[in-house]
Amino acid sequence: MTQQIQVKTDNDNAFDIREFDLYYTDFHALKKINMEIPLNKVTAFIGPSGCGKSTLLRCFNRMNDLIEGVRTEGEIYHHDIEIHSKEVDVVQLRTDVGMVFQQPNPFPMSIYDNVAYGLRCQGVRDRKILDEVVETSLKQAALWDEVKDHLNRNATKLSGGQQQRLCIARAISLTPEVILMDEPTSALDPIATNKIEDLITELKESYTIIIVTHSMSQAARVSDMTAFFLLGDMIEFDVTEKVFHNPRDKRTEDYISGKFG
Repeated sequence: MTQQIQVKTDNDNAFDIREFDLYYTDFHALKKINMEIPLNKVTAFIGPSGCGKSTLLRCFNRMNDLIEGVRTEGEIYHHDIEIHSKEVDVVQLRTDVGMVFQQPNPFPMSIYDNVAYGLRCQGVRDRKILDEVVETSLKQAALWDEVKDHLNRNATKLSGGQQQRLCIARAISLTPEVILMDEPTSALDPIATNKIEDLITELKESYTIIIVTHSMSQAARVSDMTAFFLLGDMIEFDVTEKVFHNPRDKRTEDYISGKFG
């Protein structure tokens, strides 16, 4: 099990990962990962299927805790706290570190209630506060102008791209510091994908974003930093422009050039 240690970390980082390993029972899925995720930047994880990028993404809000047989070694610090320590409130961690999944997953309720859901779960009942948060969150998710006159509409009736932006608004409503995105555009058409990519660029002014993507062109367009993973190893992590135009490792170059993957 992960050692329960606390140390002060660099305030310029959202996460510091140190000698981190993850096992699914006997399968070694992540191997000695060391990296620093900077604040208010977009960090992209790229690599072929099964390389560990989504597994690492789910570590940041401990979603892997829900999978039987998972065990970890090493440390992940969120500011000055090791996230596996006994003092960590996992519910609060998942509030601070929101997540948007590959398939849009709006709740089968109104657009308004989708965004207000998290606050209501926290006991907020003041309609004025809820109204303000719903409007602000939908504006930040670039959806307000499209739905402001239809807030009582069932969210499942929205288009796929609108549903995904609604899910982003739902995450934003709880004022997280970090937003995790696991292939958020893989189920969307090119127009919806462009809207999400534009939104990611806008959101990094206020949030740290970590995105898993199979699209290298998407990583090149939206991210500041890129990490390339292969068979559970982090092969390279650097400024996106360097990774794509001057990679240090030939395996990175081969993947980006399409020789495998």
